[in-house]
Amino acid sequence: MATKKTPAPKATAKASTANAKKSGTSAAKKASAKAAAVKKAPSVKKAPAKKKPAAKKSAPVTYPFAVGDNVVYPHHGAATIIQKKRINFAGEKRDYFILEVATDQLIIQVPAENALERGVRPVISRSKAQQVFATFKDEPQEAGSNWSRWYKLLTEKINSGDIFQVAEVVRDLTHTQQVKGISPALKRMLAKARLIIVSELRFSLVLSEEDAIKKLDRALPKVEVPEDA
Repeated sequence: MATKKTPAPKATAKASTANAKKSGTSAAKKASAKAAAVKKAPSVKKAPAKKKPAAKKSAPVTYPFAVGDNVVYPHHGAATIIQKKRINFAGEKRDYFILEVATDQLIIQVPAENALERGVRPVISRSKAQQVFATFKDEPQEAGSNWSRWYKLLTEKINSGDIFQVAEVVRDLTHTQQVKGISPALKRMLAKARLIIVSELRFSLVLSEEDAIKKLDRALPKVEVPEDA
């Protein structure tokens, strides 16, 4: 009796093929999903570099005086600021006023930032000049018994830069000279004090040096000394 051949399991083969296709498709989908995830992953941005704060601009320095001003410098009298100059001193650049003294033709350099501290001041007004002349009318002070102390006091007044104190020196020494005479040292001191006052009167009253000297001499009291004294 002939035996019948058993047909091959086609369905099973087809199922296997289908499963293989499915698994391949699934793997492909997973691979593309991973690739998409990688692409979509946010990129790490570098933090922007911090900008350095801009250097603050220093405000312009203002000074109490300017080029062309007439001022007074202690012990030397009136002067004109002819220039402002930047000078390197001890490794530091500083502004200096260049002063031309009116009577001595002397040039002085003064740090601009502390000119006031060094005694530099504006020239007195016309009304103040009249008060200077009034000082000459006050009672003069004499040396007394302590001559060295008086000499020191007169020197301090000349160096003070205060025109009223310098006027007192002129008044006192002029009086002493007329009454009993003064030493060569005091004569030099009197000449210096007169020069300081004349230099400032020239600017405050707008006079020539010659006219300022005449005005000074007219304002000083004259002492009449008896011939038998």
